[in-house]
Amino acid sequence: MFSFSTPDVWDKIKNIEKSCEAALKLTSPWTVPLEPARNVPILHPKQHPPKKGFSTPEGQARMLHDLASIELQAMELGVRTLTEFPEAPEGFREELMAVTISEAEHLRMCLEGIESLGFKWGDWPVHLALWRAVGPEDSLLDRILIVHRYLEGSGLDAGDTLIRRLEGTAGKETIQKIVKQINFEEIGHVDFGSRWYREICKTDKRDPGVDFPERMDSLRQRLPKRIEPLNKDLRLKAGFTEAEIQYFENLRQDFLKPR
Repeated sequence: MFSFSTPDVWDKIKNIEKSCEAALKLTSPWTVPLEPARNVPILHPKQHPPKKGFSTPEGQARMLHDLASIELQAMELGVRTLTEFPEAPEGFREELMAVTISEAEHLRMCLEGIESLGFKWGDWPVHLALWRAVGPEDSLLDRILIVHRYLEGSGLDAGDTLIRRLEGTAGKETIQKIVKQINFEEIGHVDFGSRWYREICKTDKRDPGVDFPERMDSLRQRLPKRIEPLNKDLRLKAGFTEAEIQYFENLRQDFLKPR
């Protein structure tokens, strides 16, 4: 029904709008599979082969392949939230549908960029770290915080780093254009999470200034570690407060400590 079991990535893109529309009609939660189907190898990131530098077409294609895997999971997580939280506010669900369709467009851009460099989807393995960061036990606030404020928020930092690393590389114009457009549009995706996090906190009579660090503390053990330098300007545009940014900087420093 929602293409989680569809392995072909192009079929997933083709059916995303229908999947979202079907999810919007649900009146009770729909159980999602343990993992979404893939027609490419799924491996833990530590088991992925070494990457070539951005100075080579292969290195650029691999970067887009990694980004495509992230956009694919973001797209599927959007549908997952729609199917698991039919009781969420109507405005939230309608906006999330638009965000999810936008993720599908980002995925398409990445796939076409990979092919323009002479490679294809599946030339490298992928991971499911984003999908596995959420669970059926999540509350709606948990899900918003994990997906839109932590995972996608970290994507703003990573995207900015990618853009700078692509400077001076051959063929950078086409690839940079893709990464820049995605990074710019992701600001809106993260801001969507910021706005609705505060709106739902307000409805639940929660103080977001208190709820945010407490909720993050309870969730952090199952989140993938993000150690890219934080882009404060982008995060402020995406609705983060100074206190929230400082929390993530402290978390980053904790992740960087040797274990």
